[in-house]
Amino acid sequence: MSSLKHESLGSTLTGVDLSSVVQFRGIPYGQISARFSPPEPVTTLPESLDCTNYGFPRCPQVPIDVGHLLRIPREHVLPTEPEDEFRCLNLDVVLPKHRPATEKLPVMVWIHGGSQAMTFGSAASGVCDMTTIVDDSLRLSKPIIVVAVQYRLNIFAFGDDESVGNLALKDQTLALKWVQSHISGFGGDPSRVTLAGESAGAVYSHAHLVSEAPAKQFILSSGSLHLSPPQPPAKAKAMRQTLQRSLEDVGDFNLRNAPVSAIIEALKKSGIQSWFLQMEPALKNWEDNTGTAQRLLISDVQNEAILWNTGIWSTDTDAIVNAFESAGESGTELKRLYNIDPNRPSASKTGALDFINDCKFVLPIEKVVQKWQAAKKPVFRCVLDEVNPWQPSSGSHHAVDLLLLFGGFDLSFSAAAHKTGIQMRKKWIDFIQSEEPWSPNVCAAFGPHGEYRELDNEGLRLRRRMTQVEYLEKMDLAVTDRVFIALAAGKISLLN
Repeated sequence: MSSLKHESLGSTLTGVDLSSVVQFRGIPYGQISARFSPPEPVTTLPESLDCTNYGFPRCPQVPIDVGHLLRIPREHVLPTEPEDEFRCLNLDVVLPKHRPATEKLPVMVWIHGGSQAMTFGSAASGVCDMTTIVDDSLRLSKPIIVVAVQYRLNIFAFGDDESVGNLALKDQTLALKWVQSHISGFGGDPSRVTLAGESAGAVYSHAHLVSEAPAKQFILSSGSLHLSPPQPPAKAKAMRQTLQRSLEDVGDFNLRNAPVSAIIEALKKSGIQSWFLQMEPALKNWEDNTGTAQRLLISDVQNEAILWNTGIWSTDTDAIVNAFESAGESGTELKRLYNIDPNRPSASKTGALDFINDCKFVLPIEKVVQKWQAAKKPVFRCVLDEVNPWQPSSGSHHAVDLLLLFGGFDLSFSAAAHKTGIQMRKKWIDFIQSEEPWSPNVCAAFGPHGEYRELDNEGLRLRRRMTQVEYLEKMDLAVTDRVFIALAAGKISLLN
């Protein structure tokens, strides 16, 4: 164990001593006075705070097997994590055991993903354990500190008709303020913060970027506001009504007075798999806004659309054809580009997944990169094409980058995955240190086969369907969204 007398927190924290790294787990940064209430800062901690266990609660949620998508073998038993809707605002701080006495270290703040519905990749699960990346930063003589944030999810973050919305964003904003106030007591530099997230965590991070959160630079992995744009009040109301109807099947409750167990049962019955941000003034004109951030790193994996795999493969081929034909005059060319044919079910379903991948992941990266380049701000793009180490035939799918980047599991059995993970951590650490991980004029490529390359435009075209993406870019956004909704609505799942 390792103790730290933290002046601004007014508490002596006891953390976990892991050789060269110390973890302080479950530090409360906010408190929730009542369901759907805005978060309030924790003003007083006990004189001594035990930060050695993963016993702190997360937000209540429908349980999901995180190992399913990641192909984690059953012998890796993932822990059952406690849940509490009022005590879930906590964070982990992972830092070098021995820090420079005079130099403050750069900080990465991490926001986990999970479709804004669940915790996909906590430190307790091992998926987003920050120990290895901090340890590697020491090995490279470029030490960093990482803060991983827990926040509200699903309806507990969405709110009801009487509350403010976007409570998860407000939780995270409070956590970022906590970092500004207290990270220096851990040896961190509040003026050198990188805010990073994957999937839904990247959606949130993009929202913080456009609302000018106190971070110098950002990392968006497999997601952006283009993946899940802020929605108008009418759509939010309809979402609440859907859940309320399911809740009435459980008992005589409303969203505000129902016990947590009834809320979870209603969430299961409703079939709601993912949530969205609600439009608010800070998010207006988000498409054109690069905020006050100085630099951006943005990435995707080869097969992001695995999240819709089961849903699309269970869809009738005629329905897929009709979805593409809803594009009107663009429908014929779209069908050609994505190999959509009513007499070829397998090709059509594969093409539908390719369209979803390009529409919601690759095209948005193109748009974001162009906006940043137009603003003359450095943007570093990369593609992650290393395959799943436990099931290589699953390819480089959504969230596999978490296994590689954080190294929370021993991947030494896969030389390619192990090598790619080391290279990713090196480049991420360079970025967090405000160095150039690679030239902003190229696209970095991690994998396959453990290889690292820097691609010119032609090299990128060999990795992604850029001809299709360029056609999508010319189309009206309302048209591509219409096709996407017809194909994908209600079909996303982390159990793919």
